[in-house]
Amino acid sequence: MLSALTIAVLVWSGFAIVRVPAQSPPAVVYAIPIEDVIDLGLAPFLARTLREAEEAGAAAVVLDINTFGGRVDAAVAMRDALLNSPVRTIAFINQRAMSAGALIALACNTAIMTTGGTIGAAAPVVGGRSGETQPADEKSVSYVRSEFRATAETRNRPAAIAEAMVDADVEIAGVIEKGKLLTLTTSQALEHKVADLSADTLAAALAASGIPDADARIAQQTWAETLVRFLTHPVVSSLLMTVGLLGPIVEIRTPGFAVPDTVGLLSLGLFFWGHWIVQLAGWEESLLVSLGVVLVAIEVFVLPGFTVAGLAGIIALVAGLGMTLVGAGATSNAIIVALGRVALSILVAMAAAFALVRLLPRLPFGRRLVLETGMQTDLGYVSAPESDRQWLGRTGTALSPLRPAGIAGIDGARVDVVSDGGFIEAGTPILVTRVDGNRIVVRASAPHLEAPHA
Repeated sequence: MLSALTIAVLVWSGFAIVRVPAQSPPAVVYAIPIEDVIDLGLAPFLARTLREAEEAGAAAVVLDINTFGGRVDAAVAMRDALLNSPVRTIAFINQRAMSAGALIALACNTAIMTTGGTIGAAAPVVGGRSGETQPADEKSVSYVRSEFRATAETRNRPAAIAEAMVDADVEIAGVIEKGKLLTLTTSQALEHKVADLSADTLAAALAASGIPDADARIAQQTWAETLVRFLTHPVVSSLLMTVGLLGPIVEIRTPGFAVPDTVGLLSLGLFFWGHWIVQLAGWEESLLVSLGVVLVAIEVFVLPGFTVAGLAGIIALVAGLGMTLVGAGATSNAIIVALGRVALSILVAMAAAFALVRLLPRLPFGRRLVLETGMQTDLGYVSAPESDRQWLGRTGTALSPLRPAGIAGIDGARVDVVSDGGFIEAGTPILVTRVDGNRIVVRASAPHLEAPHA
């Protein structure tokens, strides 16, 4: 305590003691722009920002929304992250939150719309053959409708209004008639309690939310998140699948040249890594694809010919890769499209491998890998020993199953032969069609078919 004499001296000398209250730092708010198309890469970006905001003790996370929508599975993943986050979330609908954007907005604690904004029109659609969108099947509509209703109920918003945004069969007296999808303007959203407040700028929205003069930090995507959005783009992911399948096929046709196999494995690694990050690829998909590769390898190296192993391997590959392209809420048409993309990638890879193998000897670097020196017959080179060439055109019987190699009886002799691709049971009449080097190639023949002996 200051004595009376000290106070008198301070006042006489022109000084006064004033207690100034300590100023608290401004509240921290994270702002996330939700613009253009909602894709799979936005989900991990939003989840990471919510975690950082929680760790930093942020007052809120604001979603600056202006989108016509996007993927349902991406929106569902973002919706789950918003509902499970302990941080207060604010949807600032800066013009429009349509389709998938409406689900994200409904999942926030507070919804604020600009003047002239819109929200709704969230019926799931699929791409048509001519490029135009078409309504999804009833099962998909029912799923999205339930997601909207559950989200609205969680945030204490009218569930029927949310359902009417998805399903044209929902009728609300005085709001929307049957056969039309619901889209609300800012004034209508405020009237029906879908939106809580109205503001025209982000600063005004924060002030209206009770967070004036906040330190707004604009969240930025990391390089990894940007890369993931690139890798999960439909065109890029299809290209990665094609190259990933092309590499091993070329390696099988040109063994010892490790570059195709390396490029293929790297492409498949990038494909699975990108879809793993966005939680589409898991252990089930990886194991299914691995099983497909093993079965195809068995078909090529152990049991040549189109058998059960090869067919099962192709089915496992298509299913495993297709499962990585769709997520929760995917429509049946989207699943069919995903499987079609995988099948097309496999066909393109096979065609490209065939063309590349044919073209490889003509390329400058390919000449170093392929022996082009000819060994002409007139120079003394022959393709097969004379002892083997004597069997050309003769008939006999398969003494063992040809898978494709085995033993055949020809003119009383046991001869090692190879079928021309198919499986031949023991006891089947065979015909020697050609002799390639040390390989005597045969095919199944009718018992009465007898070729003239050479």
